[in-house]
Amino acid sequence: MIDFWQNEDVIFPVTVFLIPNLLKENAVPVTRRAIQTLCACGARVLLPAAVRGCMAGEPAEFLEDAAAFDRCDVIVTVGGDGTILHAARCSIGCAKPLLGINVGRVGFLATVEADEMEKLERLVHGAYSLDRRSLLSVSVSGQNRFRQTALNDVVICKASPFRTIDIEIFCDDIPVGRYMGDGVAIATPTGSTAYSLSAGGPVLDAHIAGIVVTPICAHSLHSPPMVFSAERRLCVRVSAPGQAHALLSCDGCEPETVSCRDAVTAALSEQFISLICFNEADQFEAIDKKLRGR
Repeated sequence: MIDFWQNEDVIFPVTVFLIPNLLKENAVPVTRRAIQTLCACGARVLLPAAVRGCMAGEPAEFLEDAAAFDRCDVIVTVGGDGTILHAARCSIGCAKPLLGINVGRVGFLATVEADEMEKLERLVHGAYSLDRRSLLSVSVSGQNRFRQTALNDVVICKASPFRTIDIEIFCDDIPVGRYMGDGVAIATPTGSTAYSLSAGGPVLDAHIAGIVVTPICAHSLHSPPMVFSAERRLCVRVSAPGQAHALLSCDGCEPETVSCRDAVTAALSEQFISLICFNEADQFEAIDKKLRGR
């Protein structure tokens, strides 16, 4: 289940692992302002060793990622949703809460904008809540065996832009859907506002425990999105006539190859990610401010 609770046990001084995406415009000046704000509040700041050249002279300690994830109390990213998703994947298992400062285009998962540095003061003083988000565990069996975890979604799509693929979906080994199209998006409630939404899927309250399955450009009038219980185990089989394989991507990462003999299994993981937020309605405020009217 997904819970929402008030943070009550903050140890001072707070150690923050600050992860900037230097490919984003304004990431460097926003990161410098974040460092100044955090240090002024008495926080200890860690930065990735890889950004030492750009952040020289800042009152921060440069560490390799593994050491920083281990030593920090909270993780703060400066970038867009992709930066948050990357940090979430890297921090699975370390149980450190995550906060995003948005310098991207949408930054739907971020709860701090570049002009809201005062929220970092609340972070240091523990005036925030933890929003526990489900993760999706994805495994591929067959010729191409691998396992991945996603905060947003797993997308299975055609390898050729000029052909379709056939998709079969099973829930607990029972067939529940079959269609031809560009692919399928399997999303967590968090990811229901990402690719799944663009493909016509529903927006789920992030506190709901469930899985959304949304066909992508299905060549059919009878292939609606489906929402499954958190206890369900889904299996997707792909047939790609005229193609050697399809592609699978978790949270927009570099895709893996999935052959027609492979079975893709997806279920909610026992692990989770805690997002730092300052309002129980942050998700709905983001929908109103960042998605409505786009």
